[in-house]
Amino acid sequence: MTKPAARAPAPPAVAERDIRASDADRDRIAEILREALAEGRLDPEEHAERIDAVYRAKTMGELEPVVRDLPAAGGSRPQPDQGGYAHGPAAPAPDQNLVAIFSAAVRKGRWQAPARINAVAFFGSVEIDLTEAVFPQQQIQINVTALFGSVEIRVPENITLRSSGSGILGSFEVETHEAGDADAPQVHVNGYAVLGSVEAKPKRGAWIRDLRDRLREGHRELRRQVWEDHQQLRQEQREWHERHRAERRERRDRFRKGFDG
Repeated sequence: MTKPAARAPAPPAVAERDIRASDADRDRIAEILREALAEGRLDPEEHAERIDAVYRAKTMGELEPVVRDLPAAGGSRPQPDQGGYAHGPAAPAPDQNLVAIFSAAVRKGRWQAPARINAVAFFGSVEIDLTEAVFPQQQIQINVTALFGSVEIRVPENITLRSSGSGILGSFEVETHEAGDADAPQVHVNGYAVLGSVEAKPKRGAWIRDLRDRLREGHRELRRQVWEDHQQLRQEQREWHERHRAERRERRDRFRKGFDG
């Protein structure tokens, strides 16, 4: 009998502080610094210095010291990014119900999408727009019931969209789509339309990463504004000191003139 081949030793685990920082990690730290600036814990110059350090950081270990002395850093230290789509917090959002009876119900903009959404349209219309939503979990299930009404669903272009619904004397149209990334959010649309309509499809040009890009651009704009305010404050301080020195010289000259006279 031959002996089993010895297993190769497992590679050593990477320490948390040595893990490469993601854009989401930097954005979380920048948000802590923004709150500290608003509360007066940091002055504009300190805030600008720390923001520069945040966006130069390469690893988690370089990010941690930036907020070590701030209250928000103690209980919510940055964690490694769990994937390109993990924008939201770990706690799941509660189920959401959208009901339109002889009326309209709309949910859109930047919001935290729950794992389950129930939409009912009875002689009314429901609009669900997920193109700017935060996805705390990968699986999203939307249960729709359209009775003499309509339900319209829009999702980002780079997520998976599936359906298992049906139309009864109505239309149930879902433009199914499989994302190229296995970690992308998955939206499942189930239900039925009776003398009504259900439509779900990706919104062309809307990508889930666009939200992150806009948030990052917002942080850059905040940094620029804080820097400009700081520069203006320094200029005003210099002008005040110059006026103060000029007044002192003028008083000294008057004193000397009166003394000489």
